[in-house]
Amino acid sequence: MTTFQEARAFLLHNRTDYETAVKGFRWPDPVPFNWALDWFDAELAANAESKDRPALWIVDAAQERETKLSFGTLSRRSNRVANFLRAQGLKRGDHLLLLLGNVVPLWETMLAAIKLGVVVIPATTLLTADELRDRLDRGKARAVIAAQDQVAKFAGLGAEGLVRIVVGTAADGWLSYEDAATASESFAPDGSTNADDPMLLYFTSGTTAKPKLVRHSQRSYPVGHLSTMYWIGLKPGDVHLNISSPGWAKHAWSCFFAPWNAGATVFVVNQPRFDAKNLLATIGRCGVTTLCAPPTVWRLFIQEDLASFKVALREVCGAGEPLNPEVIDQVQTAWGLTIRDGYGQTETTALAGNSPGQKVKVGSMGRPLPGYRVQVSDADGHPAKEGEVTLLLGADRPAGLMQGYQGDDGKLSGAEGALYRSGDVVFADEEGYLTFVGRSDDVFKSSDYRISPFELESVLLEHDLVAEAAVVPSPDPIRLAIPKAFVLLTSGAERTPETALSIFKHLHTRLAPFKRIRRIEIVTELPKTISGKIRRVQLRRLERDDDRADPLRGREFREEDFPELPKSRGET
Repeated sequence: MTTFQEARAFLLHNRTDYETAVKGFRWPDPVPFNWALDWFDAELAANAESKDRPALWIVDAAQERETKLSFGTLSRRSNRVANFLRAQGLKRGDHLLLLLGNVVPLWETMLAAIKLGVVVIPATTLLTADELRDRLDRGKARAVIAAQDQVAKFAGLGAEGLVRIVVGTAADGWLSYEDAATASESFAPDGSTNADDPMLLYFTSGTTAKPKLVRHSQRSYPVGHLSTMYWIGLKPGDVHLNISSPGWAKHAWSCFFAPWNAGATVFVVNQPRFDAKNLLATIGRCGVTTLCAPPTVWRLFIQEDLASFKVALREVCGAGEPLNPEVIDQVQTAWGLTIRDGYGQTETTALAGNSPGQKVKVGSMGRPLPGYRVQVSDADGHPAKEGEVTLLLGADRPAGLMQGYQGDDGKLSGAEGALYRSGDVVFADEEGYLTFVGRSDDVFKSSDYRISPFELESVLLEHDLVAEAAVVPSPDPIRLAIPKAFVLLTSGAERTPETALSIFKHLHTRLAPFKRIRRIEIVTELPKTISGKIRRVQLRRLERDDDRADPLRGREFREEDFPELPKSRGET
């Protein structure tokens, strides 16, 4: 029988030996296990080597204030919160909406809820009142813990019987979170925690009006994120910065489970507005050793003089969308470090990645990580070189896969049968490296050719004046659709015909005629999810509806506007 501790130790020992790790890794057996009690409290907070080590380190840039809490301190404080929540009537299986930014009570509450067996619904503080109503209703929330600036959103929502707890200034009808400090430090659970007890309910960040509810268990995220720990390359004593917002799965990935699986410090920097220069200086000053950031942040980083920032970084990672080669090259030149892409979903932990010590193929999101049996499948579920990322289930089911999508009736779907289908299309090379092609609903056809938005976006991003880009199909009476790019320029670049012509010329030298971008719309903003992913679906809708009044619209340039561009054979 494999324990959590044994599985973790095996991955740490084989941190740079991919072949051995994949061949020899076994998920811990699905036995009763409460990660907050049996790992965080019993190992990290009780061990003489780690109990006084910082578990959480928050830097508030605006207040010029830092907060550090050790594993031992967080263990005791989360016990108080667990007892406080129990005193309000919360019990195993109840649902708690968590609506906080990067403040200490967020981490205390997560630990407390796991100890109690309360199911947490993480939510971003950017939600509207209507979106909160949806989460309260479909999430069947019994309680909410919210920041003071969120209280007004609950006026008029009804939600009779909802236990309301506010962090910050007290409000009418709300309990004060600060009262938890008077509860007992001694906590006793109601009973053992089963592996399949529910623990988290995520509303996906996707592109539909009604997000799906992704349910994870007391095993799937705590234990499953051993794969994320391995991909990032975390070790005990690391100081790990993950740039992501609370309320989304990536925050739990790398601001909670993966670092604490390793015994590393979770490092957070709160900035009123994102400031790349100040953040880079803080990374150096505070000795951050491992860093994971979305492509948007990396693109902002390379606009600074990276080599002038003296950092202690050992591992750097990217996630969310694949990175273009220019960013990787500039970071390598400045710091001697290669950004390693990884891949996973809200529904999973990290399931593929470029792990430490392995050859990195630029543009590839790496190989399947230990514990994940990945098959690239065609539409019929058969193995293919290019197709959908699918996970083998049955005896090969990975611990990090969700229990399923929870319906209004509480029933689960989407993670049963022989295969789990991710909806993401990749190409697999002869060495098993996976290269992202696009979402199955993002890939489109033009003149019967399949077009990958990511491939065209990567070429666009090689142009010096292009900061970000999104490619979508634009309706065409002859070709069905033509590729169109929505482009955000670098600082100081102007939205002029000369700029557009320069980009078109760049594309003409790098793209075959059948996948050439025929329209460029230079914009001042691209629509994104809170996790930084560009919402191509919103741009597709703009093109389909020919909505010229939308605020996202910019200045459009067409290939035919520039007679000086060379024509391809057969074009008129």
